[in-house]
Amino acid sequence: MSIIAARIDNRLLHGIVATQWVPEFHPQRLMIIDDEYANDPTKKAGMRMAKPAGVALSIISRETAYANFAAGKYDDHTVFVVVREPQVVLDLQEAGQKVPRLTVGGTVDPAEGVGATQVSRRAYVLDSQVPTYSAIAGNGCDITVQYVCADKCEPLSKYVSL
Repeated sequence: MSIIAARIDNRLLHGIVATQWVPEFHPQRLMIIDDEYANDPTKKAGMRMAKPAGVALSIISRETAYANFAAGKYDDHTVFVVVREPQVVLDLQEAGQKVPRLTVGGTVDPAEGVGATQVSRRAYVLDSQVPTYSAIAGNGCDITVQYVCADKCEPLSKYVSL
């Protein structure tokens, strides 16, 4: 079955992801795809402490993720992917992975003068990311904005033209 959902979250694995989003999707595997964390043993170890019980956890680089998906390593898993930027999701799609749903959760507040649209209290879409989100949506992915499960789920297209 493989990827059942993905999330953009600048904090990657934290309490809200572990206690709300993992139970929402019931994945067998939570996958953090991030080069910085995958290549830093201290950050990786700290993140492992937040792992929800009963779910496998992978904290891997983009290259490893793409290679593992291509090799069919997760074909018999349900996988919930968490990344910090939408390009990773588009790269997964371009590598042949179906991503049925993408939730934009939390992002870094952009620097002064950087073109961006605020899509929730905790999330922004940079002008430079709009084509990426557009391509993701064009590949059949439902993109929504929602920080916690209790928040109203709204389509990203309400805020930016996809």
